Amino acid sequence: MRKQLTILLAVIVSVFTAFPSSAQFKKETEEQKAERMSWWTADRFGMFIHWGLYALPARHEWVKNRERITNEDYQKYFDHFDPDMFDPKAWARMAKEAGMKYVVLTSKHHEGFCMWDSKYTDYKVTNTPYGKDIIKDFVEAFRAEGLKVGFYYSLIDWHHPDFTIDRNHPQRLDANATEEQYAALNKGKDMARYRKYMKDQVTELLTNYGEISIIWFDFSYPGKNGKGRKDWDSEGLVKLARSLQPGILIDNRLDLNDVDGGWDFITPEQVKVDKWPEVDGKKVPWETCQTFSGSWGYYRDETTWKSPAQLIELLVESVSKGGNLLLNVGPTARGNFDQRAQDRLNAIGGWMKFNSRSVYGCTEAPAEFKAPANTILTYNPKTNRLYMHLLSYPMGKMVVPFGDRIQYAQFLHDGSEIKFSKDGNGIWSISLPILKPDSEIPVVEIYLK
Repeated sequence: MRKQLTILLAVIVSVFTAFPSSAQFKKETEEQKAERMSWWTADRFGMFIHWGLYALPARHEWVKNRERITNEDYQKYFDHFDPDMFDPKAWARMAKEAGMKYVVLTSKHHEGFCMWDSKYTDYKVTNTPYGKDIIKDFVEAFRAEGLKVGFYYSLIDWHHPDFTIDRNHPQRLDANATEEQYAALNKGKDMARYRKYMKDQVTELLTNYGEISIIWFDFSYPGKNGKGRKDWDSEGLVKLARSLQPGILIDNRLDLNDVDGGWDFITPEQVKVDKWPEVDGKKVPWETCQTFSGSWGYYRDETTWKSPAQLIELLVESVSKGGNLLLNVGPTARGNFDQRAQDRLNAIGGWMKFNSRSVYGCTEAPAEFKAPANTILTYNPKTNRLYMHLLSYPMGKMVVPFGDRIQYAQFLHDGSEIKFSKDGNGIWSISLPILKPDSEIPVVEIYLK
């Protein structure tokens, strides 16, 4: 019996060593967390960059999965990766001119290809014809423009020999396959070795490139023939990241949504939320990640690109519900932003140049302010100003249900006065010029009493 108890105790200790308890996370008050995240909630607008070997086939970043491509057949993209037009300084200027304040780059996507000179793999950019550490040059260029830098790191790795084949793998079995069939397929693979590989690489990323503001882990899919927190040692990854970069922000894709301290913000993807998202009935920090079109990686023939007006509306609507927008660019295999992306970045930048006050430092308007039809409201609590975005431009007068709270009003793009008044029935309205201003979405800046 004593021997059995000793063995049982050893097993319990080993489990807790492999997967640390959330109780080991450093406790943080709501005020401390809000302060740590304050730059992010003020900046509101960031650039996502999905770039890897999938830029060469140019038909979606999941091309290896969708077309069930083997490592051997995918190797041709590694052998020909040579982005000779890569100019991170130009990228950084475009991001800054678009009004973006931070950037998140895919250091490694699901294909397993590493964009830095990792000492833990040969499947890295420095072994391609390009031969240089992309992350090093990227970090230096974006920091020089004043943008905060973050890394996306895929938990998934379709190239690593110890990453077990599962339902999302290119070499997956059919949908009816059993766990026993997957176990037989994965004989000899060792996820413990893969977990160590991940931690070694995360250590490199968070040690060798200065201050890293965000780490975006992606993604968990627990359940039958899937992977969740135990497969990644998610709590161990969070502890590691925070030990190396104490101020870092971490997304919620480690399958730790129910763990206190296991994430900083939630990440609704490719959707417009109906209201400020809540967890357990409480509003939480959030950021929607969105693409210009239907793909994250460069997709030559994809045509469903959003218009500048749609993208600006997406930004201000996110802010109006207390959230951020992380807008993605998928660079080409030559290393440049294609013209479609540049055109939209330029259009957003043109609007932000004159209207960014309605974005930076803003959030959801107090409940007493109801947005008139075809408008979006944002609010700056520090300046006590309300911003009304006119999605559909009215002609002449426009009724505003909060007119009695207006101290002064002006168009934000040029600072020209907008008059407001109350009629004999007590209804407040503002007077707008008949001709729509030369602004994609005009904004009325309202100084509140």
